[in-house]
Amino acid sequence: MAFITGLLLIDAPASALNNAGAAPGARTDNTVAVKTIRTRTGETFPYVSAQAFRYWVRTSLEEMPETGWQASPIFRETKVAYTDANPIRYWDDDLFGYMRAPSGAKAAQEARAADASRVVETPLADKTTLTRAAPFRVGTLVSIAPVAITDDFGTMSRHDGDPVPHEHQFYRTTLKGLFSLDLSACGTFAYRRKTGFRHLDDVRIDLAKREGLIHDEQKYTYRLKTEERIRRVQALLSGMAKLEGGAKQTIHYTAVAPAVVILAVTRGGNNIFNYVIGEGKGEKRGMPVINTDALQEAIDVFRDDILSPVYVGWMKGFHDDERAKLGAFEQVRVSHPRQAFEALIADLEAHHDWME
Repeated sequence: MAFITGLLLIDAPASALNNAGAAPGARTDNTVAVKTIRTRTGETFPYVSAQAFRYWVRTSLEEMPETGWQASPIFRETKVAYTDANPIRYWDDDLFGYMRAPSGAKAAQEARAADASRVVETPLADKTTLTRAAPFRVGTLVSIAPVAITDDFGTMSRHDGDPVPHEHQFYRTTLKGLFSLDLSACGTFAYRRKTGFRHLDDVRIDLAKREGLIHDEQKYTYRLKTEERIRRVQALLSGMAKLEGGAKQTIHYTAVAPAVVILAVTRGGNNIFNYVIGEGKGEKRGMPVINTDALQEAIDVFRDDILSPVYVGWMKGFHDDERAKLGAFEQVRVSHPRQAFEALIADLEAHHDWME
């Protein structure tokens, strides 16, 4: 099985990309706190949750009609929200996974019947629960170094009377995150009666048959044609290359498209690049640095498991002295982050074997 294995950096020069609500003990009642991890020694690391990052990717793709991205509709009942759970039709159900269980509640049934504007959802077979573990896996984006959180105090004073104080937190750092995409699982849907492996019920199996999906009786799966599967993967990579999102953009305007990305197609889902970039020491403290020994070791140890070139996208102007270190590696292709994604997108066309 082949995986796209990756690491990315987001430059956050003065940012509050993922917030945690009201800050306890703050000077004002409406202070907004950023999400942080605190260590037992008292150090503070800002982070962006994996859920927030996935949301950025999804919404970026929905704004890119050129990719052909098919977003699944979302349905809301009293205390439940879910997607259509139809990975045959909807690309994000395929790559981002889902869980959907039938609701027999009378109120839910009445709400569905009364809402004439509601998108018609794909029905569930009676008493069937569908779950699909996402082929696209992401880690929490965490600051590479501890930081001192800044409290910004402001007022709303464009009215008569006393100004209204408000406050919010922000930080300056580089966020690092890992991601992985199981290429074999993309466009492959199981109907085994096992939690996490029942992606299709009888209704969706009938649809798979009508759409001409490839049936593997021994593995209990239906699979889209390879060209369609590659198209979905290419769309996802395009969305990551042009990523937009994040909180407080009207006052901090942070570009969240990766400043650095490292990509390769590998055997196995373990991320081989985790320790390639870390915090520097001395004058480089708090800054991202390339650990050339760790990169060389990863290339040497996993040589037989790396199926593609190592694509590195490193934006010029972002710690150029670190980018320059990559010139010593013959196996590494260095370019702009968007070009690194585009190179992998192009190579997928010539390597249908990666999808097996």
